[in-house]
Amino acid sequence: QVQLVESGGGLVQPGGSLRLSCVVSGFTLDYPDYYAIGWFRQAPGKEREGVSCIGPTDGTTWYKDSVKGRFALSIDNAKNTVTLQMHHLKPEDPAVYYCAADRDSSTAVFGPRWGPRAYDYEDWGPGTQVTVSS
Repeated sequence: QVQLVESGGGLVQPGGSLRLSCVVSGFTLDYPDYYAIGWFRQAPGKEREGVSCIGPTDGTTWYKDSVKGRFALSIDNAKNTVTLQMHHLKPEDPAVYYCAADRDSSTAVFGPRWGPRAYDYEDWGPGTQVTVSS
């Protein structure tokens, strides 16, 4: 029943902004569920990497160093949606962006503190393409 669907990708000029959303079905983004929601990206020929993560209960967040101050992650509980607001996009940012859920309580605490590990995440969205070009 768990399903994640990303949206909001597209073409943007360098320095521009995009707002990515991940609509979650099958579980609630709230206590007492144990979960972490991670945002990952993968560029052609490169490994998938974590860019942001939010914790299961206390809202702890983590950002990759290169996106700190530019990306902001938030949860809209009313819509059961995770949003990644991206500003000042740079040429290094183009990729397919994925949201994913770690539903394992033993590992969900890791990503929000030290960065999400792809192998901890069981449920994935299909991805949304972000292109940065002038």
